[in-house]
Amino acid sequence: MRSELISRGRGLFDAVLFDRDGTLVHDVPYNGDPDLVRPVRGARAALDRLRAAGLRLGVVTNQSGLARGHFTAHDMRRVHDRIEELLGPFDTWQICPHDDGDGCRCRKPAPGMVLAAAGELGTTAARCVVVGDIGRDIVAAGAAGAAGILVPTETTRPQETAAAPAVAGDLASAADLILRRHRATAPDGPGPRGGRVLVARSDSVGDVLVTGPAIRAVAAGADEVVMLCGPRGRAAAELLPGVGELIEWPLPWIDPNPGPVDPADLTRLTDRLAEVGADEAIIFTSFHQSPLPLALLLRQAGVDRIAAISDDYPGSLLDVRHRVPAGVPEPERALSLAAAAGFALPGDDEPVLRLHPGCLRPAAGPAPLESDAGVRHRRLEPDRAGPPGYVVVHPGSSVESRACPPEQCAAFVDALHAAGYRVVVTGGPGEQALSRRVAGRSGVDLGGQTSLARLAAIIAQAGALVVGNTGPAHLAAAVGTPVVSLFAPTVPFGQWGPYRVPWVRLGDPVAGCRNTRAARCPVPGHPCLSTVSPDSVVEAVDLICGTAG
Repeated sequence: MRSELISRGRGLFDAVLFDRDGTLVHDVPYNGDPDLVRPVRGARAALDRLRAAGLRLGVVTNQSGLARGHFTAHDMRRVHDRIEELLGPFDTWQICPHDDGDGCRCRKPAPGMVLAAAGELGTTAARCVVVGDIGRDIVAAGAAGAAGILVPTETTRPQETAAAPAVAGDLASAADLILRRHRATAPDGPGPRGGRVLVARSDSVGDVLVTGPAIRAVAAGADEVVMLCGPRGRAAAELLPGVGELIEWPLPWIDPNPGPVDPADLTRLTDRLAEVGADEAIIFTSFHQSPLPLALLLRQAGVDRIAAISDDYPGSLLDVRHRVPAGVPEPERALSLAAAAGFALPGDDEPVLRLHPGCLRPAAGPAPLESDAGVRHRRLEPDRAGPPGYVVVHPGSSVESRACPPEQCAAFVDALHAAGYRVVVTGGPGEQALSRRVAGRSGVDLGGQTSLARLAAIIAQAGALVVGNTGPAHLAAAVGTPVVSLFAPTVPFGQWGPYRVPWVRLGDPVAGCRNTRAARCPVPGHPCLSTVSPDSVVEAVDLICGTAG
C-alpha cells in the first residue's frame, strides 16, 4: 500500500458563468434602466447554493446596445449594480460592447468572453460551466472548451434545445445539475487502499479513451492496475496512463457482432482472471451495457470486491452497485464509479482525457506535411498547430450511421483549402479508398498509413479536427485539439461529445435518427449530416482554431 498522501481531488468545476438577459434577469431589450431589472424566479437561491459550494460566479453578456447608442456605459453599470443588489456579487463581469458586424472575438457565439472570464478567475475554460438561454451561449461555451447548460425560454428555438449538451428547466435545476456533476467524483470510501485492481472496459477505441480519467483515478490509489479490454480497444488501452498490464479478451455480450457463446472460452477467461490475483475489480461500461456477466466470471475467479454501474438488480454479484442519472458525460460517468469504489484523481490531475506523453512523436510523415508555398496558414497558433499548421479531416467511422457522406467530406476539404487552410485527411486500415476520395487534389492523404499512436501525434499538431462521433474525436480531446463534431444524433451529444476541449457541433440535432442508437441510418438520405454545408465547416474551424491552450 502506498505510504504517500494522495489528494482527494477538488471537484470538476471552479466557476459558473451566466448569460445576463433571459437567464439571470428577464429580458428587456437594450435596457439601461435599473428600475426595470427583474430577476428570474429562483435566481438568488440558485446562485447562493453555488457560492456556498465554493464555486465562483461570473456574467458573460453581449451588450450591442452600447455600440448602437441605446444606453451609455454609465447606464449599464447602474443596471449591473442593481443586479448585484438583487442577486449578490459576481466575481467577474465580461461584456461585449460590439455589434454583430464588428468582427470581434468576444461577442457570443465567439468564445472570447468565456476565455477572458476564466483567465480573470485564475482557472481554465474547461473548469467552467456556462449557463444561457439561447444557442449562441452554448456555442460560445463549446468553442472555449467549457461545459454548457441551456435553460430554455419561450424565445429559445427547438433546434437549440436539441443541440445543447445539457438542458435544465430553470436556474434551480441548472444549479442541481452543476452541483451533482461537481461532487460526483468525490470518493465515497475511506481513501486509497492499494493492492492490485483489475479494471475492465471492453469496447472500441473511443469507449476506452473516455474511461481514461477514471483509470488514472484508480491508479492513483492502487499499487497496480491490470486492464481487461477487447480487441477493438486494445490500441487505445496501450496509450492510457496508469495501466500496468493488459489482458485482451473479446466478450460476446459486448461486441457488436459476436459469435456464439463458447463455454470453454469463458472457462479460459475465468482462469485467466483468477491468475491476476486482483484484490478488487471495477467494471466500466457504457450506459446501455450490463456489467453482470463479467461480474459473475470475476466472482467465480475469486475476486472479493466488485464495483459497477448497474440499474439491474445484481444480487451478490456486486459489492458496490453504483447508479448514474441519464445524460452524464461518459468520462464523468466512469469517474463517478471510480469514486464510488473509493478512488479519486489526485488534486493535481485534471479530469481530462490524456495519453502517455511518449506516444506523441513528431508527426513528420509518413507523407510530407511541409508547407505548400501557395497555401496560407491562417488562425493556427504556432505553438498549437506548429509550422506548417493544418486541419485534419477524418471521414471514416466505426459505425456507419455516424459517418458523414464522402462527397460531403470532400466538399469540406475543398472549402477549407479554398479558405487558406492546409488539410490532412486521415483514415484507418481499410479506409484508403475513402480517404483518397475525400482528399482529392486539395488535401494530403494519410489514410491507412498510421497506427493509432501515430494518428494521435498527427492530430496533436493540428489546429482542429473535423470528424464524426467516432474514436478520433476522443483522441483529439486526449491531446487537446479542438473538434468540429459532425455529430449524428443517434446517441446523446451530452454523453458522447468531445470532452473538455473546444468544440463546435454541426448536423441536424432533431433528425429522425435521434436517440435510436442505430448502427445504420434509418432515414433515407442521411439528413442529419448530409445537410451540413462546407461554409459552416469553415466557419466552425475559424471559430475554434486558437482557443485551446
